[in-house]
Amino acid sequence: MKTLIYTTCFVIASALFTKPVRAQNFDTVQVKTVKITDKIYMLQGEGGNVGVLTGNDGIVLIDDEFAPLSEKIKNALTAISDKPVRFIINTHYHFDHTDGNKIFGEQGAIIVAQDNVRRRLTTDQFLTAFNMKQDALSYSALPKITFTDSVTLHLNGETLKVIHLKNAHTDGDALIWFEESNVMHTGDVFVRYGLPVIDSEHGGSIDGMITGTENIMKIADANTKIIPGHGDLASEKDVADFKAMLQMIRNKIAGDIKKGKTFKQITEENLFTQYNAVFDRSAFILMVYDSLKK
Repeated sequence: MKTLIYTTCFVIASALFTKPVRAQNFDTVQVKTVKITDKIYMLQGEGGNVGVLTGNDGIVLIDDEFAPLSEKIKNALTAISDKPVRFIINTHYHFDHTDGNKIFGEQGAIIVAQDNVRRRLTTDQFLTAFNMKQDALSYSALPKITFTDSVTLHLNGETLKVIHLKNAHTDGDALIWFEESNVMHTGDVFVRYGLPVIDSEHGGSIDGMITGTENIMKIADANTKIIPGHGDLASEKDVADFKAMLQMIRNKIAGDIKKGKTFKQITEENLFTQYNAVFDRSAFILMVYDSLKK
């Protein structure tokens, strides 16, 4: 059953991971710049959203998308700053957020990430849900500064609090809060495409996702500008709605497990069709089911 579901997931999930790497012509991708404050921006291309902090200390990037898009990202950065990229903070290890490390790291940017991100990027990883391997990165593309629970960077007049959100989307997720400007980047602990990916084989969990959104909301207020891992700029209310969705799904599946229902019975009874899905719904339910069974 799992093999069948994972295969279906692989076919449909190409919009998230596989299509950009294996099929898409990156020449057609346009990088959109969204201004949030006078020195903080969001770049949207293909893959995870890129956060940008500009100033005299140089550019700080939050994630860096796919390596083939690095020149387009650099062109977008040139339009808003004449400084080089000095720091990159990876929100987690998935390559749609870290592949650009290959280019920016080689050019001297210092990469910062949670301990588990470096551990994942140092060795080959296999993503069963997408039936694909993520190759280990070279030394220049690896994080040079790592942290366990949190680290604080003081750059360009901003206090960047980088906080580990444990066992949420993966085992190495980080929330980045620009304290003075009240802007945050959540990585894929919060996304805006509907039912999320929960990488349970690499430490992710539905309970961790819920706790992660709660921790985001402990910091955010009604005025916080939130850069999600994917999707348009968001607010605290959007995170609250996302958390409510996760909580409802978690409680329903956990209740079914307690009643002794099998994965097949659960999927036959409820595919949560009221929520948008960019990959197979059964695969998402399996991620939650496996997470709760663990």
